[in-house]
Amino acid sequence: MNPLTQPKYGISSEGLDVLALESSSPGGQAGSSSRIENYLGFPNGISGQELAARAYIQAQKFGAHQLLAKATRLLCDRKPYTIELDNGSRISTRCVVIASGAQYRKLPLEDLKRFEGVGVYYGATFVEVQLCGGEEVIVVGGGNAAGQAAVFLARTTKRVHMLVRSSGLTETMSRYLVRRIEDTATITLHPYTEIIALQGGNHLESVQWRDSQTSRTEKREIRHLFVMTGANPNTTWLNGCVSLDREGFIKSGPDLSPEDLSGAHWPINRQPYLLETSLPGVFAVGDVRSGSIKRVASAVGEGSIAISFIHKVLQE
Repeated sequence: MNPLTQPKYGISSEGLDVLALESSSPGGQAGSSSRIENYLGFPNGISGQELAARAYIQAQKFGAHQLLAKATRLLCDRKPYTIELDNGSRISTRCVVIASGAQYRKLPLEDLKRFEGVGVYYGATFVEVQLCGGEEVIVVGGGNAAGQAAVFLARTTKRVHMLVRSSGLTETMSRYLVRRIEDTATITLHPYTEIIALQGGNHLESVQWRDSQTSRTEKREIRHLFVMTGANPNTTWLNGCVSLDREGFIKSGPDLSPEDLSGAHWPINRQPYLLETSLPGVFAVGDVRSGSIKRVASAVGEGSIAISFIHKVLQE
């Protein structure tokens, strides 16, 4: 959401002139999920598309204007800030909430999308642990995130199968994590291995993988697959306006170091608010934010928190 100075965009429920920009269909990563089962208020689950549609209608109800256009550049050298769109137009705004998300690196599988949220996951938290406790699970990936997920899942699952396309973990994972994986009897590493097929009905039921060295294939009745191959944040359009971490995600709030603020020439005699970037009045929420929790509920909550701080910014 971009709280704007122009009154033509409609007054939202908290008195802000709001324009929400979407480059494609509303909902982002959540909107593409076939089923969301861990969002409060929907005990039987809800499709991402339906949840996004309800949110769209609700935003309209409160007077927020929504525009299908892609932000291609943020001009931040003066206030009000300016956002350039792919149709050539420009929008001036006093505050910006960046919720441009990230593109998760996905496996090239025909039925992958059908099982996202119902057997295929991109994060391993307490919620997923409850879904697969006592069962065998698969973790795909050889980076630190995959290693941390494997160790975490191994506490309550029957067995964790780690699949990597390379010969091992030493070149892509921190040494302490490699040791923990080696010391955990219920984690099995499968080098030179990749998923080639998924099967199931309303939920993932079995997985087929292949050893690229021997071409041997194997089918396992495993219902939970964690894809931990990383993500690319949608931050290239920000034009160097905000501080990013090493992976390109936006740093905000207490994660901003004195060096970050000094390099950004932070102009205000206060520390950045929670979720505020190194650019005053510009906030980051959801998957695009460094250290974010990859959950719909947390992203929605971060949006609400950011709006509360925007009121403070506008009073400064």
